[in-house]
Amino acid sequence: MQGAKVENIVIKEFRNSYFPFVGTEIKEYFEQLKQDFDPDIVFTHYRQDLHQDHRLISDLTWNSFRNHLILEYEIFKYDGDLGNPNFFVHLDEQKCHQKVKYLLDAFESESNKHWFTEDTFRSLMRLRGVESNSPGKYAEAFYCRKLAF
Repeated sequence: MQGAKVENIVIKEFRNSYFPFVGTEIKEYFEQLKQDFDPDIVFTHYRQDLHQDHRLISDLTWNSFRNHLILEYEIFKYDGDLGNPNFFVHLDEQKCHQKVKYLLDAFESESNKHWFTEDTFRSLMRLRGVESNSPGKYAEAFYCRKLAF
């Protein structure tokens, strides 16, 4: 969050894998966020993500922050639900390395998964770099449904 005007990280505890069943509670939290916070950009899960918790968060993000720039990120997993993103951010080797380190450090709860490795993250960024003709070989990709100039 280096360079951000406001650094405010809030972590809420909702029951993992049960979001659709506690959706009212999560929706109420999103509505409170909307009143308290006016972000320049919002990141959320890709709307076609096959994980039920991720889909609900994406839907609520669009419901609550529809007047904001929203970029949907992708998460690889067993479901094989990667698609064709349309918004790319080119990364050089150093940024790619930093991103992978942050992901591995921030999501220790996933470290027991055999796919949660540096080479998997780098592979996806390399693929997105090929797709976007990145001069630094790597890119991060998002889905941008609506962009207003």
